[in-house]
Amino acid sequence: MQMKLKITVVAAMAAAAGVAMAQDMVVKIGHVAPISGAQATYGRDNENGALMAIDDLNAAGVMLGGKKVKLQLVAEDDAADPKQGTAVAQKLCDAKVNGVVGHLNSGTTIPAAKIYHDCGIPMVTPSATNPSLTKPGYKTTFRLLANDNSLGAGLAYYAADTLKLKRIAIIDDRTAYGQGVADIFKKTAASKGITIVDEQFTTDKAVDFMAILTAIKGKNPDGVFFGGMDAQAGPMLRQMEQLGLNNVKYFGGDGICTQDLIKQSAGAKTLEHVICAEGGASLAKMPGGVAWKARYDAKYPGQFQVYSPYVYDAVNVIVDAMKRAGSADPKVYLPKLAETNYKGITTNVQFEPNGELKNPAMTIYTYKGGKKTTLN
Repeated sequence: MQMKLKITVVAAMAAAAGVAMAQDMVVKIGHVAPISGAQATYGRDNENGALMAIDDLNAAGVMLGGKKVKLQLVAEDDAADPKQGTAVAQKLCDAKVNGVVGHLNSGTTIPAAKIYHDCGIPMVTPSATNPSLTKPGYKTTFRLLANDNSLGAGLAYYAADTLKLKRIAIIDDRTAYGQGVADIFKKTAASKGITIVDEQFTTDKAVDFMAILTAIKGKNPDGVFFGGMDAQAGPMLRQMEQLGLNNVKYFGGDGICTQDLIKQSAGAKTLEHVICAEGGASLAKMPGGVAWKARYDAKYPGQFQVYSPYVYDAVNVIVDAMKRAGSADPKVYLPKLAETNYKGITTNVQFEPNGELKNPAMTIYTYKGGKKTTLN
């Protein structure tokens, strides 16, 4: 009888524990980036940052409205394609995720932002930098780093004021990001007295740039600005070396400013003349950058690129707003997201009324001895 009673009590306790576990609230955070295609290295890095944030938050324990929360990442691949980007945005809306981190590219983020707005889901991008993203005034759209107005203008000022360049050619890949950052650079450089000697266009799928580089060489520039990504910048640097454009400065925004550019350029001497900009501080100057990077490298060896710290902060910013609201319901926590004052690893995150980051930093880099190095 005593043994039977003991077994019954144990079974009841186990059942109660099972009920408690079943009552844990599941909160879904969507994440979108290119996990396939030429920009997959960026996408994997971003997804790693999201997974790391989810793991850390679940380990620490999150409570909303007196209930324990289990955070779950719903990861999608947009392949850096606008059509696929809108399709996965709608998929996340249909899945009723509680918030979204992404997308990586401006070309996918801008059309996706309208879909998230229409279904009322807050979206924080860690990397899309085209200023047009926040122009519609969607209250659901937030950006966690400097936009192209800062990056393009900052590089133009550096070219004119620090390097004293006079003649620059411009190439862009015709994407929302590439064209946007190139246009800002062009306008600012011209206002600083730099002559734009040539403008050439390519695509975000191209690998052969000999024709446009040959045309540019004939204009005798002392600098080339490329609006695009590292998958094109690497081969372009190799082909510049083949054409003898070894002493020409090569500018670009955060799209080329990656660790992978070292591999993509395959030892070309022109890598030493790259000058690129990223929104945000360097890892060394981020409030928690160095310690966080050590943990990232231990978990995902050799995969770090650029944006994963911003993804990590983006997940935390969304969850912080939920905690302050006591709810994962987008309608309830969205006003708290707009009021964010969060000490992240990248910066102290606060937003302007239009969703832009307040007081965004910018860092200029070059590559010395095959290593990415800060210039400011």
